[in-house]
Amino acid sequence: MTPSIFTAIRYVALFAKSARLLSAFFFSALTLATLCAQAAEPIKVLVITGGCCHDYDYQTKAMQLAAKEQSIAIDWTVVFEGGKGTRATIDLYNKPDWAKGFDVVVHNECFADTDDPDYIRKITQPHRDGVNAVVVHCAMHTYRSAKIDDWREFLGVTSRHHEHQSHYPVAVLDKDNPITQAIPADYKTAMDELYIVEKVWPNTKILATSKSEKTGDVQPVFWTNQFGKARVFGTTYGHSNDTFGDKVFLTTLVRGIAWAASRDVQTGVAK
Repeated sequence: MTPSIFTAIRYVALFAKSARLLSAFFFSALTLATLCAQAAEPIKVLVITGGCCHDYDYQTKAMQLAAKEQSIAIDWTVVFEGGKGTRATIDLYNKPDWAKGFDVVVHNECFADTDDPDYIRKITQPHRDGVNAVVVHCAMHTYRSAKIDDWREFLGVTSRHHEHQSHYPVAVLDKDNPITQAIPADYKTAMDELYIVEKVWPNTKILATSKSEKTGDVQPVFWTNQFGKARVFGTTYGHSNDTFGDKVFLTTLVRGIAWAASRDVQTGVAK
């Protein structure tokens, strides 16, 4: 070959190498940008709270602070309505698209005597259609006077009463579930109520239980449920401010929110 041909081949080889390096650079940059975008995208959470028996303002702020401490990015919207009684309706639920744009709805309301089936189905239908949820404590006794089971099926458990407050040991049944991996083997709750569960619905998976000090009966206390297209995480604990100051409970609750949103429970990043 003549020197000019050798030179041409050399330039072609250098160009090909540069092109590969450039391609690798752009691929790495794109991957990094994608990961950063995922990490920066907050979970859009709607909190519905209010009703009797609990310090909902404190509980909401404790939940928000816990997510921040765990570095889970959440964009919070809070609806605190209904007063302090057991019968109320929340205006937001009367809007057909009340849950639009949210990744997860946290139900922490307590309205045991509200029983209008049409009103209740305005709440459950968006969840059945795919709006994910987290249900906390007295949400299990909300609408308990209703004759229809839609809300109970959505929760994943049926409960109508509770036992006394105590420090209840928690037994983790599903130790591989990322939600429960924050619960130590010797964990006891802060002072809280044990809810009596009458029925576990078919699509519910029990994650952890506690035992009644009166009867010895074992009760579900943390679980997941599949309600239509929605992922639901639930806990019967959450009565006292002590519970909402308990790091294990708050870590588990925030992980449940991330799980319901199909995010990594430790980082909040989309999977």
